[in-house]
Amino acid sequence: MARVVELTTYPVKGCAGVELTEALMTEAGLAHDRGFMVVDGDGVFRSQRRDPRLAVIRPGIGANGDQLTLRVRGVEGPRVEDLCVDVDRTSASVGVEMFGTPYRAVDQGEAAARWLTHVLGAPSRLVRVPPDHTRATDGLTPGTCGFADSGAVHLISRASLTALNARITEGGGAALPMSRFRPNIVIDDDRAPEAGAGRGDASAPHHEDGFRRMTIGDTELGFTKLAIRCAVTLVDQPTGVRAGPEPLRTLALYRRATVGGVAFGTKYAVLRPGKLALGDLVDVTEWDEPRL
Repeated sequence: MARVVELTTYPVKGCAGVELTEALMTEAGLAHDRGFMVVDGDGVFRSQRRDPRLAVIRPGIGANGDQLTLRVRGVEGPRVEDLCVDVDRTSASVGVEMFGTPYRAVDQGEAAARWLTHVLGAPSRLVRVPPDHTRATDGLTPGTCGFADSGAVHLISRASLTALNARITEGGGAALPMSRFRPNIVIDDDRAPEAGAGRGDASAPHHEDGFRRMTIGDTELGFTKLAIRCAVTLVDQPTGVRAGPEPLRTLALYRRATVGGVAFGTKYAVLRPGKLALGDLVDVTEWDEPRL
């Protein structure tokens, strides 16, 4: 059986992740995942697609979500002082926009706006999902999420990355880390691929494409869609510098999806919230033949 080997939540959309050993899975995904978002002066969300420097902003958030810390680490230039924000859940919501769709959000104040504007070099504000946020996500299994692109939970197997990196290095490129894809859950299987790939087995590349329903720890997840990759995967996450053309160039050779674009990883809706942790077994209870 596959096991969970990495758990990561991304409190601020587009910014660095927080690695976890255990986590609470809510109806909207891992606790605090994409609960905050950076927007420009017009309320339009900022993404690493156009603002790759978001990657060097490293959030930290307490278990109760009352305080958010923002820091910049590992980049050249003058040190930027850390910012601690008392999270505002109660102020009137304002209009924001993501992928052309309007949403409501609670602005987190002037101090956060000044800090982000300085770090990103462009007018920016920090917003949070409001308490009455009821976003619906589409796909095979409908669900909800915060400000994630689509789908509450993003999962990838290490076998899939190993297979991709083998193709990249055969073409003369350098292997890429899992961070390029920003998954919430990474799974792995200690058995050798020749042992055979059964349901729930992560030893075969892209086997997760066939997981339709599964339990991990106390949680249950339902498949929504394949993860269609964008230019964010071209950004080196530790430095916030675009370093393309990989992995998109190689994925285009063998992972073109019928819906358009290239697929790598899978997305899920939360059917049953609960707790999960590193080392938990992935029990696939419904399966379909993987297909692009």
